[in-house]
Amino acid sequence: MRSPTLQLVRRKQRGTTLLEGLVAFLVLSLGMLSVMRVQTQMRVNSDVARQRSEAVRIAQEDIEKLRAFSVIAARAGASAYANVSSVTRVVDSDSGQPSNASYTLTREITAGDAPSSKNANVTVAWADKAGTRQQVVLSTLITGHDPAYSGALKVTSKARPVRAVLARSPWIPVDAKDLGNGSSALKPIATGTEAWVFDNATGNVTARCVGVEAAVPNASLGASALGVCEPMQGYALSGVVRFSGATPPDPAAANDMPAALSISIASTDASTAPVCRSEARKSVTYSLAGATRTEAVPISAAAASLGVSAWIETGERFVAYSCVVVPASPGAAWSGRANIVPTGWTLGLGPGEHRVCRYSADVDGSGAIDNNLEHPQTYEALSSSLVHQNFLVIAGTQSCPSAATVTGTNNAFADLSTAPHQP
Repeated sequence: MRSPTLQLVRRKQRGTTLLEGLVAFLVLSLGMLSVMRVQTQMRVNSDVARQRSEAVRIAQEDIEKLRAFSVIAARAGASAYANVSSVTRVVDSDSGQPSNASYTLTREITAGDAPSSKNANVTVAWADKAGTRQQVVLSTLITGHDPAYSGALKVTSKARPVRAVLARSPWIPVDAKDLGNGSSALKPIATGTEAWVFDNATGNVTARCVGVEAAVPNASLGASALGVCEPMQGYALSGVVRFSGATPPDPAAANDMPAALSISIASTDASTAPVCRSEARKSVTYSLAGATRTEAVPISAAAASLGVSAWIETGERFVAYSCVVVPASPGAAWSGRANIVPTGWTLGLGPGEHRVCRYSADVDGSGAIDNNLEHPQTYEALSSSLVHQNFLVIAGTQSCPSAATVTGTNNAFADLSTAPHQP
């Protein structure tokens, strides 16, 4: 027989399971509603993001069209800078991209602060699915420079080196004779029997020729007069050595009679010993074929050597030198320094001795002589020929002089400052 108490408890528990089920269903329904609401919001945000991306594309496309003008002044059938103006228009997927919104583009053009320029503010607005107004704004500057000038910015992948005097490399000594075949030749000693051949484009030395007639000057050199030539791949180093006995020495007027000397190059990464040639020269002025010319000739030369009856010496005297360094491998760089080797006189800082200064200036404004073009004491990783590597010899008791920069009407300058080199 069942207990009355047990029966009473069972009657009180009736309907509890149904209530628990209803509560669980309510919680599940609320969760589902939240998930659906989040998913709906995500879809709305995703749709707005896609619309915003499309609006940015439309604005960028309009700006690029503004920049794509081909002429400055208005001209029929051409896109002109003068026609860049404010406008408002409706853009309805004119790019071919599907869209669920209609965009309104508003372009505002105002005069720019810079000369020949216009400020462009491009606004693209649209209404999203909720009817809320959205917009993106891009601002830029349109410069009114002739597109023809853009051709100067083109650089080919295999551009030839820049050419200078006589349409050839600036690293070729100016008195070298152009052979007309893409190369030039130079006799480092005017009355010598040796000539060096330079590539007109790079300025590198491509051959050393021997057996050249001593009486043939540089100006008369031709391919047939070079004798036997041995190919090489080297770099030239050239300049002058000037002397000044003044107190203090004047680097701009160092025209004293030069003493005997030679040049040596100390390099640890050259394949063969560098070859250097030097010759004392003077500058003369003469007339030939109705034209006045100035040329450097050997100190002992006479006017007949140039085929003229007379000349006028300008008073300029110096030692011209040229060296060729062949690197360890073709195209490699070399490091080292050039030194003056005196003949019959001594280097030192005492009375009766001489010191060597080098014409050197901070051309790039870095605050130091740290560029091979600036004539440093030691060259580092030099991979081209160099000219105008000049020296000044003064009394050993004097200091290497400095000089003010000389400016010209075309803002060109020459800095005649010097720096200690030897001893």
